[in-house]
Amino acid sequence: MAQQTSDDAYKRPLKEVLADVQKKYGVTIKYADSMVANKWVAYADWRYRTDVETTLDNILKPLDLKVKKDKEKVYKLSAYEYYRWAVEDGWAELDRIASQYSNLAEWEQRKAQLKPCILEALELSHLPEAPKGKPIITPVRKFTGYTVENIAIEILPGVYINGSLYKPALYKGKIPVILNPDGHWDKQRYRPDCQYRCAALARMGAMAFSYDLFAWGESTLQFDNADHRRSLAMTIQVLGSIRILDYLLSLKDADTSRVGITGGSGAGSHTVLMTAIDDRIKVSAPVVAISSYFYGGCPCESGMPVHACAGRTDNVEIAAMAAPRPQLLVTDGGDWTDKMPEHDFPYLQKMYSWYGKRGDVTNVHLPAEKHDFGINKRTAVYRFMAKYLGLNIQAVQDIKGNIDESAITIEKEQALYVFGDHGEHLPGDAIKGFDTLVKEFNQAIGK
Repeated sequence: MAQQTSDDAYKRPLKEVLADVQKKYGVTIKYADSMVANKWVAYADWRYRTDVETTLDNILKPLDLKVKKDKEKVYKLSAYEYYRWAVEDGWAELDRIASQYSNLAEWEQRKAQLKPCILEALELSHLPEAPKGKPIITPVRKFTGYTVENIAIEILPGVYINGSLYKPALYKGKIPVILNPDGHWDKQRYRPDCQYRCAALARMGAMAFSYDLFAWGESTLQFDNADHRRSLAMTIQVLGSIRILDYLLSLKDADTSRVGITGGSGAGSHTVLMTAIDDRIKVSAPVVAISSYFYGGCPCESGMPVHACAGRTDNVEIAAMAAPRPQLLVTDGGDWTDKMPEHDFPYLQKMYSWYGKRGDVTNVHLPAEKHDFGINKRTAVYRFMAKYLGLNIQAVQDIKGNIDESAITIEKEQALYVFGDHGEHLPGDAIKGFDTLVKEFNQAIGK
């Protein structure tokens, strides 16, 4: 092989460089051949240092690649994750952000910059006109202490968002409204943990609406699941939540002064975003979602340039935009929320204290738990919503005061469909395909 010189940037094939690194440092690097094919490392030999991790960082960063440590001396090659920062980098960025304001007046000025910028980044500064069609509603199903009906709401011409509305079996007057967007867990809206949560909130006295993410669940009758990982998914999901709230708050039994939202994982990011931009939401409970060193691993959380607003922001500052409205953050030791009590939560407490509401932001941290919406996380949400929305927590407690979900019926997935077991009831005007959606959306916003 010809000798390499500065004329050709001392370049070597990435596969060859990785083989050399493994031999030189006595490590194993796992990767698929497709990840290294046709990739070259410029000035390869100049990137070596005394330790393997610095060497690999120097080699891989220009190629938008990185390694994750599997175990001692074993690494796995992966794509660069723009949304996942080192803890110390995330903390430093939040500190930089927070240094721009030192009192309530300065914070309110900052918030006044952020909100319109976020809406502009989402291309929702001027909301598209709402379609005139009425929601499609299935017959009510009756259970112990609550009812369920499935609803599809047209959010753009021919574009539907689908969900299930849980309500108390018996009630008088106006009742609270709680949005329940569902995260990235497989079949989330149909999963037992989601059905438990929404049914329990209904038994406690609220109407709880559980709904699909874009290109998820029944939305895949119109769009491929792969479309969920397109940047516009973030915008469509926000528009969907706005339309759902429009519909629910138009109901004669909805109490517009008691409106909440809770979601886990990607839906937790969505919970924070919706609370920041929609003042109709009075209480929020993002679950296993928020930290200063994680921006959301899906384009539906970070695909639009929201985080570029006002000289850059992060999800913790966006969560602070809820203040002084009550907010619960449920975190655990098994994901990127693992260090919430150490740095990010004190920042939120400070922001709430400027309103004299330090106690209205709370953190239930479960260090022994992992990334899910399990019973302890649901319990925290039930108690929080009962406290701030005036719900009856005793409706889901046993005689010892423990949360008891045993009276709730877990339905089969098909029972929660709006459009039939095989999509046979999907309206004839329903559009299909992402390209058609883009055209419809651009036309709706006058783009």
